[in-house]
Amino acid sequence: MRTEEVRFYSHGAALAGTLLLPDDASAERPSAAVAQGPGWLGLRDAKLYRPYHEGLLAAGIAVLVFDYRGFGDSEGDATFLDPATQVEDWRNAVTYLTTRPEIDAARIGAFGSGGTGGGNAVMVAGHDPRIKATVSQVPIADGRDWLHRMRREHEWLEFLGRLEEDARRRVTTGSGECVAPRDGIMVPTPERRQTQIKSDVDTRVPAQVELASAEAIFAYRPIDVVGRIAPRALMLISVERDATTPEDHAAALYERAGAPKRLVIQTGTSHYAAYEQYRDVVNPLIVDWFRRYLVGGEVHVLERAAEAAEASVVHLSRPA
Repeated sequence: MRTEEVRFYSHGAALAGTLLLPDDASAERPSAAVAQGPGWLGLRDAKLYRPYHEGLLAAGIAVLVFDYRGFGDSEGDATFLDPATQVEDWRNAVTYLTTRPEIDAARIGAFGSGGTGGGNAVMVAGHDPRIKATVSQVPIADGRDWLHRMRREHEWLEFLGRLEEDARRRVTTGSGECVAPRDGIMVPTPERRQTQIKSDVDTRVPAQVELASAEAIFAYRPIDVVGRIAPRALMLISVERDATTPEDHAAALYERAGAPKRLVIQTGTSHYAAYEQYRDVVNPLIVDWFRRYLVGGEVHVLERAAEAAEASVVHLSRPA
């Protein structure tokens, strides 16, 4: 493996990326590549991502993981969290990959994990035909529904009232309310408050963001573009009865998508525990998906969706 710290530009801001190349990748023998944007409040160097990268590299697939604008070592302002700008950053990461001689520009995939990370992978693939295969892990399909379901109904109505008042304040004073993103935009589950799985990056993400960021998330709907991905391949990974990214969001994306598609449902676990508990099961599925639909080149699907072997649902039970 070769590791290179790189920089590329997105809307004038220099973004920091880490390019991981298989040892034999060269201009004479360019490799397939996967572009990864982090998940909700994630950073490119999170230890959570390393097993995925190692699996892809072992399969001869390069990886570019990058920090969104304003995050980590990238330039820009992260006080307004807008998934649309993150999708733009991701598409510029794909363009950067096409400039590298070690990368086959015709064999680029997208991998995203965790809320908007999984949703962004769908958004990028839906908008960008250069993405030939996609894996979206624990995604959200509808940003407004995602934020609504974190709250009891009276809390939701109070939240909407705060947003309305904040909008009036912004237009009359020029500034609005700022909140902690983990419990001012999201509402963390008890599991999120206790888990240490993101402890290596938790202290390095923005402490305050504009409350108005919620309006950008309301407008965020991967469900509207997932149907554009086919006949390029899409695999979705969910957790049964997930309290953080609802299982039915992944199911709705799967139903709206065309073949080839696959839905993996991890059972007997929880949102954060699944990363470690099912890592040795799910990681090979991810690698196999990219090997099947990315390393081999462009996919042409002739089967009807109901009959295609690629259109499948896989249930994973708790490992013994």
